[in-house]
Amino acid sequence: MKSFMARPEDIKDRKWYILDGEGKVLGRLAVEAARILRGKHKPDFTPHVDTGDHVIVINAEKIVLTGNKLQNKYYIRHSLYPGGLKMTSYGTVMKTRPEILVEKAIVGMLPHTRLGAQMAKKLKVYKGPEHPHQAQKPEVWQAQQT
Repeated sequence: MKSFMARPEDIKDRKWYILDGEGKVLGRLAVEAARILRGKHKPDFTPHVDTGDHVIVINAEKIVLTGNKLQNKYYIRHSLYPGGLKMTSYGTVMKTRPEILVEKAIVGMLPHTRLGAQMAKKLKVYKGPEHPHQAQKPEVWQAQQT
């Protein structure tokens, strides 16, 4: 018996799922989102093909960080110029643009290849409960689904 390996032309319909971040821990939400984006929840998962679905994360501003991460952890970026290192605490970023932290956590759990970049394009993160994707008829993701 041969193992089934999905090809790009076998992937027909991609579903849209909504993950609500209200009261959820950042890392645990990121794991679920990365799992859906990769397609690991589907029986036809293939590691070298993008079999995943689209993910909409809402209420990014209400995500919880455990411990003292709001004060002790830093969002770091560099301008690629000498002395261009910018460090901002997670607490400051959570007040201004929390969707950056959520997106960074999720994309960091995807493959760091062209395939991972393709999967990351299917991620949409919004600060509040509103999103412009009603036409795609997204379903609310239940954590018990496998």
